[in-house]
Amino acid sequence: MSIATSPVQMGRRPSPITLTDIATGKIAELLADETASDSLALRVAVKPGGCSGYSYDMFFDTEIASDDLVWTSGVVQVVVDPESAELIKGATLDYNDGLQGAGFHITNPNATKTCGCGSSFS
Repeated sequence: MSIATSPVQMGRRPSPITLTDIATGKIAELLADETASDSLALRVAVKPGGCSGYSYDMFFDTEIASDDLVWTSGVVQVVVDPESAELIKGATLDYNDGLQGAGFHITNPNATKTCGCGSSFS
């Protein structure tokens, strides 16, 4: 009798959000303009509100809680709290520098509804 087995991944959990190379480069550029850039991390969070129930929040942060998920994307340290991590699991952060819609954009596979503003979801 044979028993089916499957590999088990040990170690770090996967990052809840992936940063594209373009987004990482733009964030690194913005960090370089900050005075205390060595101690800053990009915090990606989800907060209640917006047209569809939740909205994204991104800012540079110096405080990291013991339960935050922390990883590095290129030269950028990224921080996500556990509650936000569940809502953005599998998402991608990108940056567009075009004439229309320039800025950061999150593509979230967990969002069932998004708003026309592009920054809120449910």
